[in-house]
Amino acid sequence: MKFNIALLAGDGIGPEVINEAVKVSDAIAKKFNHEINWIPALTGACAIDAVGVPYPDETHEICVNADAVLFGAIGHPKYDNDPSAPVRPEQGLLLMRKKLGLFANVRPTFTFPSLLDKSPLKRERIEGTDLVFLRELTGGIYFGEKGRKDGGDTAFDNCVYTREEVQRLAKKGFELAMTRSKKLCCVDKANVMETSRLWRETVQAMEKDYPEVTVSYEFVDAVAMRLVQWPNSYDVLITENLFGDILTDEASVISGSMGLMPSASMGAKVSLFEPIHGSYPQATGLNIANPMATVLSAAMMFENFGLMEEGKAMRDAVNKALEAGIVTEDLADGGKAYGTKEVGDWLAANI
Repeated sequence: MKFNIALLAGDGIGPEVINEAVKVSDAIAKKFNHEINWIPALTGACAIDAVGVPYPDETHEICVNADAVLFGAIGHPKYDNDPSAPVRPEQGLLLMRKKLGLFANVRPTFTFPSLLDKSPLKRERIEGTDLVFLRELTGGIYFGEKGRKDGGDTAFDNCVYTREEVQRLAKKGFELAMTRSKKLCCVDKANVMETSRLWRETVQAMEKDYPEVTVSYEFVDAVAMRLVQWPNSYDVLITENLFGDILTDEASVISGSMGLMPSASMGAKVSLFEPIHGSYPQATGLNIANPMATVLSAAMMFENFGLMEEGKAMRDAVNKALEAGIVTEDLADGGKAYGTKEVGDWLAANI
C-alpha cells in the first residue's frame, strides 16, 4: 500500500522524536512492502517565526489531503513566558483541530511489564491497567467566548456544548467499549455544571442502542482520585475537553514516563497521531528525548489503516527495547542511558 503522510514536527523535541518515528515507520514499510510519502509542513512556534501564524493555510492543505498526520509537539518558552503575546503556538493546535474536524482524542494508558516498578504508583495498584480516554476536542471552554471586562479586572471563559457534539464523541466511546470489556464511564460534573447535565442525559439516552455496554457516570473529581487508587478498574472513559485535558495527563504517568504514551485525534476524514508529551524545550538538541511515544503513535496510525500486524510489530519492538534496557535517561534509573537517535536505530534494526 502507498500512503501520503503529513509530517508536522513542530517545536522543541518534536523534530527529534518525529525523526525516529519516521525511521521506524520506514523500516515497517520496507518489511511489509508499503510505500510512505512523507510531506513536511510547518506548525507552532517555528511557523510563527517563518510566516507569522502557527497553522498556515499551506500546512492545512497538506494535512487535509493526506491519509494521516504524524505530529510532534507545539510550544516555546518565549511564548509561554509572555502572557500578552498576540499570537501563540497553541492557537495553531486548536485551529488545526477545528479546521480538520478532529473531535475525538483517543488516549490509551497501559503498563509495561518491565516497567511496573518505575511507576510513581505501587505495582499492585497499576498492574493490569489498560484504559482508554476519549476526550472531546473541538468544543467546551477552550472554544467558547472569552474575554475581559471591568477594565481588564474581570475575565471570563464560556463553556458551551451541543447535543450533537456529545453524541458523536459518545458514539465512538460506545463503539470502542464494544470491542473491549463493554464498560464505559462518562466523566462529568453534573452536580454543578449545566453542560455536564447535557452530557449525562445525552449519554443516558444512547444506552438503549448499546444494551451490552455497562455505563457508569462519575464526577471528574472522583475519577481524578480513583485514577491514582485503582486505575485498573477503568476501561473506556469519555469526557469533555477541559476535564479530558487534565485527566489524561494524570493518567499518562501511571506507566512510568510520559515519553511512553501515544495518542490519536480522530476526524471524519483525516486523523492525527501524536505523543502526549509536550515540546520539552529544555531538552531540545540534547539527544535525550524518549521517542517511544511517537513510535507508538505511528503504530496507532498503521492500525487505523487496518494494518494490525504492522502496528503489533512496532509495539513488540518497543517492548523488546524496554526489556533489554535500550532506553533514554527518563527510564534509565541510574543505568546506561541511550540517546534519542540510538533508541530509534535499535527499534528500526529490530523490526
